[in-house]
Amino acid sequence: MTRTTRIGAALLSLAIAGGLAGCSGGDDSDAGGAVTLDYWLWDDNQQASYQACADAFTAANPDIKVRITQAAWTQYWQNLTTQLASGDAPDVWTDQGSYYPQFVGSGQILDIQPYVTADKIDLNQYQAGLADLFTKDGKRYGLPKDWDTMALVYNTTQLAAQGIKPADLTDLTWNPTDGGTFEKVIARATVDTNGHNGLDPAFDKTKVKVYGYLPEWGDGSQGQNGWGNLAAANGFTYLDKNPWGTRFKYDDPALAQTIDWFKSLIAKGYSPALDKSSTLSRDALMNAGKGAITMSGSWMINTYLGESAKATFAFAPLPAGPHGRKTAINGLSDAIWAGTEHKDEAWKWVKFLASAECQNIVGGNGVVFPAIQASTAEALAAHQAKKHDVQVFVDEARAPGGTFFVPITEHGNEVSQLVQDAIQSSVLGQTDSATALKKANDQVNTLFK
Repeated sequence: MTRTTRIGAALLSLAIAGGLAGCSGGDDSDAGGAVTLDYWLWDDNQQASYQACADAFTAANPDIKVRITQAAWTQYWQNLTTQLASGDAPDVWTDQGSYYPQFVGSGQILDIQPYVTADKIDLNQYQAGLADLFTKDGKRYGLPKDWDTMALVYNTTQLAAQGIKPADLTDLTWNPTDGGTFEKVIARATVDTNGHNGLDPAFDKTKVKVYGYLPEWGDGSQGQNGWGNLAAANGFTYLDKNPWGTRFKYDDPALAQTIDWFKSLIAKGYSPALDKSSTLSRDALMNAGKGAITMSGSWMINTYLGESAKATFAFAPLPAGPHGRKTAINGLSDAIWAGTEHKDEAWKWVKFLASAECQNIVGGNGVVFPAIQASTAEALAAHQAKKHDVQVFVDEARAPGGTFFVPITEHGNEVSQLVQDAIQSSVLGQTDSATALKKANDQVNTLFK
């Protein structure tokens, strides 16, 4: 959902794109005047929910059909970039903050503010701040559809084996000097092949069986799945303003201190070394019992609590740092292609996607949290029916001053790669964090001159 990845070369995706459903064009209209809208999304877990929305929408608008195409994350953005470049894009697509600025810059997204004004859409119904993320210079490029926050996810069996109770995780503290109670729990949850945990003097960090914490190092310039949350709790802010800021602050010592703390976990044997890490994702490693704790977004709830999980997991609040508990909060929107031949029909579909009727359907399926605040209750009830305790995500979203938005700016892909390369070079011991981040920050800010 809010993962960072680099868009591949357009030529690479031409072959893939050829297999997708047809995109916008005159031949999508039936002889009787009916219109078929192409709608793209990437999350297969959400496809059924939005198909249900599409069915309800067509029932109310018989002359407008919606054809949904789903593709995996990387393939999705490759295909979309190619289709936009070729002038044959979907009428409506699911958009994300890291990517949409490039489409705004190239004039490929329709400004829907005139529609929003004419139809008097209540922007206050959405989770605070989300509606503003998809605006620039008085123009609006989407309406909120969902939101996500971050939490700790842990293997209940592994922690219980080390005498760690769920209550021990509800009010953890963290600082970059000694890691606070969070590091103590991580140490205790780390176990070597002889059964010694990280607090035992006999612990052998060269023979770790279960790592106490699995970090995310492929997190671009945002760190949403790990370092970004603790850096914010340490006082770090990404840039001068968000969205559309032009001066980044990756040279802030608060960020370097945070990265150095994560590096210290590796040195102590509590986390795997970056150059020796498995090619498997953190989620797969957690399922395989190789890690006890990691950070995860609310979009991963069903991965950890669903029937496919191979272990028993639970969620806990992020630790509170020197500046309190901080979690990234993000949300998606739906964009209308500026070149669609069916602008009015596309707006009707986007308006429906952003309505309580559709978002209650989505919330009722218990996959993501809808953007409309009143619909959050539907999602919570759906999770409770599955016996899933996910209240922590909602509590963090509602905590005053407890959330921050990841950066939305131009040059997003370049910024992401520069910062990720700098952090990885530091973690690999090729340079120190402060030097690497200062160099990357200078390069990033040069992009905006």
